[in-house]
Amino acid sequence: MSVAFRRESDDEHKEPEYELPIPAGANLVTPRGLRLLGEAVARLEAAIAAEGEEEARKKLQRQLRYFNTRKATAEVQAPAGEGLVGISSRVRYTLNGTERALTIVGHDEADPAAGRIAFTAPLGRALMGAEAGDMVAFQGRDDAIEILAAAVDPEVMA
Repeated sequence: MSVAFRRESDDEHKEPEYELPIPAGANLVTPRGLRLLGEAVARLEAAIAAEGEEEARKKLQRQLRYFNTRKATAEVQAPAGEGLVGISSRVRYTLNGTERALTIVGHDEADPAAGRIAFTAPLGRALMGAEAGDMVAFQGRDDAIEILAAAVDPEVMA
């Protein structure tokens, strides 16, 4: 029989399922970040046990593999000293004349809308290691950011 008339299975036309990408570099987290990873693993394990549909279970298992890897490779960071910007620091700064505040955290707990950015975000990279009173380069300007204050954020230490 000609190949043109052969019925192929529907599975041959599906897109391949790839693993969720793991961010490059160290998996630095706050104590809150480690707790959130553990909660995500527990939630996914419960969802997999309750899921009856095979396709949905595969998607949940894929997410579980991601979070298990992130939890296993997590490195909880000690807080930076007072006035020094690091992971778990709440930073007050001025950018373009506007005062702002944010907390620097790990990848998986970053939530810009809540004022938490990853240490690998462009702004996070610019702020890391700075001290209160420093002028920091950002977006091609040497004096774009002035650090007003940096302190440990108690919310991410819990």
